Amino acid sequence: MARVTSPKELTNRQKAAILLISLGPEISAQIFKHLREEEIEQLTLEIANIRKVEYEQKDEVLHEFHQLYIAQEYIEQGGIAYAKEILEKALGQQKALEVINRLTAALQVRPFDFARKADPTQILNFIQNEHSQTIALVLSYLEPSQAATILSSLPQERQADVARRVALMDSTSPEVINEVERILEQKLSSTVTQDYTHAGGIESIVQILNGVDRSTERTILDALEIQDPELAEEIKKRMFVFEDIVTLDDRSIQRVIRDVENKDLQLALKVASEEVKEVVFKNMSKRMADTFKEEMEFMGPVRLRDVEEAQTRIVATIRRLEEAGEIIIARGGGDEIIV
Repeated sequence: MARVTSPKELTNRQKAAILLISLGPEISAQIFKHLREEEIEQLTLEIANIRKVEYEQKDEVLHEFHQLYIAQEYIEQGGIAYAKEILEKALGQQKALEVINRLTAALQVRPFDFARKADPTQILNFIQNEHSQTIALVLSYLEPSQAATILSSLPQERQADVARRVALMDSTSPEVINEVERILEQKLSSTVTQDYTHAGGIESIVQILNGVDRSTERTILDALEIQDPELAEEIKKRMFVFEDIVTLDDRSIQRVIRDVENKDLQLALKVASEEVKEVVFKNMSKRMADTFKEEMEFMGPVRLRDVEEAQTRIVATIRRLEEAGEIIIARGGGDEIIV
């Protein structure tokens, strides 16, 4: 007879899958609406791998979830210290500490929550005179759109330095994070555990650069190519710029053409390479392509800034379509296999 896996031996992902199975499809579907696509995929795979949920597993997982839920309510009422005090009276010191530690780990409590709800201009006023490493740390925890706005507003001579520090950032100790929070005068709950908090990295700076204007993007990448050519090349591999439209398949290009404004596409093509123009026109009807070419001729000279802004809007549309699963962007030098 096969041994039943003890709940204590289960991973957090397995526990989450058992919880969703126990709650039933209707409630689980509502929970899925609040998760990221990556999390949904991971949990779906985990659920599919579970053949049977034993009563002991279900009972203990539900009990643990209930404890975490109650602990979270206590934290919201009076903070972690208050929650720990109440739980110690109910569960004992050791059990209370276990619940709090599991809660902060399971919920991935992240610093700078207040900052993510603030206006980028306000954040910039706080950090613009700080050391580049401090700015990089803060940007790593912000939403990419916020970080992009702030990075674009920094002096050009600091942009590449900050971008490089974000890309190379791996982990930061809780003490440093708490000190930066204190400097920024933000009242945030700090984690109880001493686990190092991961933020930054190449994906982080790629997301940020994807949101800045083309001029800022070019300035930063040009500077990084001098400072750290390998890093610059790795970042560029993961980014998508307007000229990369040639890497999309015909169906995706046609979808992009339908979703973007004609005026933006005409401006973007104004200074595009012949290869880009050829690919785009090939995916239009002959009548539409001829009309585009005529209107581009009558457009006359245009400001480079207007062209770059149009290209940025088109790239934003492409990324939105990719996030929605409407198109596929092959990354990393075309090594992805699409079937």
